Amino acid sequence: MKLKNVLLSATLLLSTLILLPGCSQSDKGGKTDSKKTAPKTAADSAKAEAADTLSVKKSDYPPIDHKLYDSLMKFNAHGDTTGRWPVKNTPYPIGGAILPFKRVVAFYGNLYSKKMGILGELPPNEMLAKLKGEVKHWEKADPKTPVQPALHYIAVVAQGDGGKDGKFRYRMPFKQIDSVLALAKKAHAIVFLDVQVALSNIQAELPLLDKYLALPQVHFGMDPEFSMKDGTKPGRKIGTYDAADINYVSDHLAKIVKKNGLPAKILIVHRFTKKMVTNYKNIKLHPEIQLVMDMDGWGEPDLKTGTYRYFINQEPVQFTGFKLFYKNDIKKAPHHMLTPEEVLSRYKPYPIYIQYQ
Repeated sequence: MKLKNVLLSATLLLSTLILLPGCSQSDKGGKTDSKKTAPKTAADSAKAEAADTLSVKKSDYPPIDHKLYDSLMKFNAHGDTTGRWPVKNTPYPIGGAILPFKRVVAFYGNLYSKKMGILGELPPNEMLAKLKGEVKHWEKADPKTPVQPALHYIAVVAQGDGGKDGKFRYRMPFKQIDSVLALAKKAHAIVFLDVQVALSNIQAELPLLDKYLALPQVHFGMDPEFSMKDGTKPGRKIGTYDAADINYVSDHLAKIVKKNGLPAKILIVHRFTKKMVTNYKNIKLHPEIQLVMDMDGWGEPDLKTGTYRYFINQEPVQFTGFKLFYKNDIKKAPHHMLTPEEVLSRYKPYPIYIQYQ
């Protein structure tokens, strides 16, 4: 495998992104619908919870079953004999944790662009119907693991114009994030807010999303590809995050979870090269945070398999993810996007987070 041909998940994205001069982040958009009248009966309560998918804050979640958790982690190691999986000495999550009890299947993109992913490419109802179809496919491929649908929204987008502050990123207006939350509620889906910092930094961008991260159904993603620490404009080279950056995010999210009495949050870190994440052994884990290293690259099946093996399997953190591209994965022979069955047969450990772009 030639590393020069390593998968590029979004580098071409910058050349096709429509600039959004009106996208300044503010509170002027609609408010999130996070409140719901308390049901009057136990039956109503159970029905409401199923319909709302964690959109009601709770202060007390039942503790997880440690025996079941250990069993599922061993199952997801998929017969690994290297001793890397399941990862040793990781903390048990707090109550309400999604992983590994469910597999998350997410649609990725931005509502302003049809070229950034399936989330913004299709009309909303058609997109949600397609997501439902993928969820059913994964449930059929792995009947042991229920599937949690998700919308993975790029809330801060790296772009080719420096903007007023020269940071080469646009923050999406809150009304767009509210729209994604509304769509997710229709699909009983959770939401990921993803950040591409460009010439800004994660310390400046993350706190601006705190009001959303205080909601139990909202999780977070950070993209090293567009973290340009050396001042290079995004899209010209692959960026990087250090373990210290990931630890900052984990600490910040853990504090939000504790303050608001939330279930464990999922943190997605995208990766498809070694240098995208440095000092991985220094990454700190928290009971409040479930950390997923997501193999974010595109290409033919064998290339994706090599990338997963070298940069995900061999540098274990906690959980793993895998990204599938409806268009980019079929550009080269054999012009084939991996099916759920093929993903499950090829990879150790099983990816517990699946993203479609």
